[in-house]
Amino acid sequence: MPAIQLTPSERKEKRADAHHLDPVVMIGGDGLTPAVVKEVDAALNAHGLIKVRVLSDERETREEALATLSERLNAAPIQHIGKLLVLWRPIPEKTREEREDRKPGPKVVKVLKFSKSGNHRPQVKKIKVLGNQRIAAGGTLKRAKKRQTSVKKSAMD
Repeated sequence: MPAIQLTPSERKEKRADAHHLDPVVMIGGDGLTPAVVKEVDAALNAHGLIKVRVLSDERETREEALATLSERLNAAPIQHIGKLLVLWRPIPEKTREEREDRKPGPKVVKVLKFSKSGNHRPQVKKIKVLGNQRIAAGGTLKRAKKRQTSVKKSAMD
Protein backbone atom coordinates (compact mmCIF):
# COMPACT_ATOMS: atom_id res chain seq x y z
CA MET A 1 0.00 0.00 0.00
CA PRO A 2 1.44 3.37 -0.92
CA ALA A 3 1.81 6.09 1.69
CA ILE A 4 -0.79 8.86 1.81
CA GLN A 5 0.29 11.96 -0.10
CA LEU A 6 -0.54 15.33 1.47
CA THR A 7 -0.26 18.85 0.12
CA PRO A 8 2.25 21.16 1.80
CA SER A 9 -0.55 23.15 3.46
CA GLU A 10 -2.13 19.97 4.89
CA ARG A 11 1.27 18.81 6.12
CA LYS A 12 1.80 22.22 7.77
CA GLU A 13 -1.53 21.92 9.63
CA LYS A 14 -0.65 18.42 10.84
CA ARG A 15 2.77 19.62 12.04
CA ALA A 16 1.07 22.36 14.03
CA ASP A 17 -1.40 19.85 15.53
CA ALA A 18 1.44 17.48 16.47
CA HIS A 19 3.53 20.16 18.16
CA HIS A 20 2.11 19.60 21.65
CA LEU A 21 1.98 15.78 21.41
CA ASP A 22 4.29 13.46 23.31
CA PRO A 23 5.84 10.38 21.68
CA VAL A 24 3.60 7.32 22.09
CA VAL A 25 5.99 4.71 20.64
CA MET A 26 9.76 4.37 21.04
CA ILE A 27 11.97 2.46 18.63
CA GLY A 28 14.91 1.05 20.58
CA GLY A 29 18.19 -0.58 19.69
CA ASP A 30 16.54 -3.55 17.96
CA GLY A 31 15.12 -1.25 15.31
CA LEU A 32 11.83 -1.73 13.53
CA THR A 33 10.57 -5.07 14.91
CA PRO A 34 7.11 -6.51 14.14
CA ALA A 35 6.02 -5.64 17.69
CA VAL A 36 6.96 -1.98 17.15
CA VAL A 37 5.07 -1.89 13.83
CA LYS A 38 2.03 -3.40 15.55
CA GLU A 39 2.16 -0.77 18.32
CA VAL A 40 2.48 2.07 15.81
CA ASP A 41 -0.52 0.66 13.91
CA ALA A 42 -2.58 0.49 17.12
CA ALA A 43 -1.59 4.05 18.04
CA LEU A 44 -2.54 5.32 14.58
CA ASN A 45 -5.93 3.59 14.86
CA ALA A 46 -6.53 5.18 18.25
CA HIS A 47 -5.11 8.69 17.73
CA GLY A 48 -4.59 9.31 14.03
CA LEU A 49 -1.64 11.69 14.53
CA ILE A 50 1.30 10.34 16.55
CA LYS A 51 4.93 10.99 17.39
CA VAL A 52 7.48 8.19 17.41
CA ARG A 53 10.87 8.53 19.12
CA VAL A 54 13.81 6.71 17.52
CA LEU A 55 16.76 6.10 19.83
CA SER A 56 19.22 5.51 16.97
CA ASP A 57 21.93 8.09 16.30
CA GLU A 58 22.18 7.49 12.53
CA ARG A 59 20.02 9.81 10.47
CA GLU A 60 19.77 7.30 7.60
CA THR A 61 18.29 4.70 9.97
CA ARG A 62 15.66 7.16 11.17
CA GLU A 63 14.75 8.19 7.60
CA GLU A 64 14.51 4.54 6.62
CA ALA A 65 12.25 3.82 9.62
CA LEU A 66 9.95 6.72 8.66
CA ALA A 67 9.70 5.51 5.06
CA THR A 68 9.11 1.90 6.11
CA LEU A 69 6.40 2.79 8.64
CA SER A 70 4.59 5.04 6.20
CA GLU A 71 4.68 2.37 3.48
CA ARG A 72 3.67 -0.59 5.66
CA LEU A 73 0.90 1.19 7.56
CA ASN A 74 -0.45 3.38 4.75
CA ALA A 75 0.33 6.52 6.73
CA ALA A 76 1.51 9.95 5.71
CA PRO A 77 4.99 10.97 6.88
CA ILE A 78 4.49 14.44 8.34
CA GLN A 79 7.82 15.39 9.86
CA HIS A 80 11.25 14.07 10.81
CA ILE A 81 12.97 16.39 13.21
CA GLY A 82 15.85 15.14 15.30
CA LYS A 83 14.95 11.77 16.75
CA LEU A 84 11.20 12.36 16.43
CA LEU A 85 9.03 11.07 13.60
CA VAL A 86 5.47 12.30 13.07
CA LEU A 87 2.97 10.08 11.26
CA TRP A 88 -0.68 10.62 10.34
CA ARG A 89 -3.43 8.35 9.13
CA PRO A 90 -7.18 9.03 9.25
CA ILE A 91 -8.90 7.28 12.14
CA PRO A 92 -11.08 4.46 10.77
CA GLU A 93 -14.83 4.72 11.32
CA LYS A 94 -16.21 2.19 13.77
CA THR A 95 -18.69 -0.24 12.35
CA ARG A 96 -22.32 0.07 13.33
CA GLU A 97 -22.33 -3.29 15.15
CA GLU A 98 -19.54 -2.18 17.48
CA ARG A 99 -21.46 0.94 18.50
CA GLU A 100 -24.75 -0.89 19.10
CA ASP A 101 -23.22 -3.53 21.36
CA ARG A 102 -21.94 -0.96 23.82
CA LYS A 103 -24.16 0.14 26.66
CA PRO A 104 -23.73 3.42 28.51
CA GLY A 105 -21.55 3.00 31.57
CA PRO A 106 -21.69 4.81 34.87
CA LYS A 107 -20.95 8.53 34.74
CA VAL A 108 -19.50 10.67 37.49
CA VAL A 109 -21.44 13.92 37.76
CA LYS A 110 -20.56 16.96 39.87
CA VAL A 111 -23.46 18.47 41.82
CA LEU A 112 -23.22 21.96 43.34
CA LYS A 113 -25.20 22.71 46.49
CA PHE A 114 -25.25 26.36 47.44
CA SER A 115 -25.53 27.47 51.07
CA LYS A 116 -28.86 28.89 52.23
CA SER A 117 -27.31 32.05 53.65
CA GLY A 118 -25.09 32.69 50.64
CA ASN A 119 -22.05 33.41 52.81
CA HIS A 120 -20.34 30.06 52.35
CA ARG A 121 -18.82 28.38 49.34
CA PRO A 122 -20.97 25.92 47.44
CA GLN A 123 -20.43 22.25 48.25
CA VAL A 124 -19.29 20.09 45.36
CA LYS A 125 -20.38 16.45 45.47
CA LYS A 126 -19.38 13.83 42.94
CA ILE A 127 -22.15 11.32 42.31
CA LYS A 128 -21.89 8.14 40.25
CA VAL A 129 -24.94 7.92 37.98
CA LEU A 130 -25.80 4.49 36.62
CA GLY A 131 -27.70 3.77 33.43
CA ASN A 132 -31.09 3.52 35.15
CA GLN A 133 -30.70 6.67 37.27
CA ARG A 134 -31.06 10.41 36.82
CA ILE A 135 -30.38 13.50 38.89
CA ALA A 136 -33.44 15.43 40.03
CA ALA A 137 -33.61 19.22 40.27
CA GLY A 138 -32.57 19.23 43.94
CA GLY A 139 -29.43 17.22 43.23
CA THR A 140 -30.84 13.93 44.49
CA LEU A 141 -30.45 10.65 42.66
CA LYS A 142 -33.62 9.01 41.34
CA ARG A 143 -34.39 5.98 39.25
CA ALA A 144 -35.20 6.77 35.64
CA LYS A 145 -37.71 3.93 35.45
CA LYS A 146 -40.06 2.58 38.05
CA ARG A 147 -38.91 -0.69 39.56
CA GLN A 148 -41.03 -3.58 38.37
CA THR A 149 -43.16 -5.26 41.00
CA SER A 150 -44.80 -8.63 40.73
CA VAL A 151 -48.53 -8.98 40.14
CA LYS A 152 -48.99 -10.65 43.54
CA LYS A 153 -47.30 -7.81 45.44
CA SER A 154 -49.28 -5.13 43.63
CA ALA A 155 -52.52 -7.04 44.41
CA MET A 156 -51.61 -7.17 48.11
CA ASP A 157 -51.04 -3.39 48.32
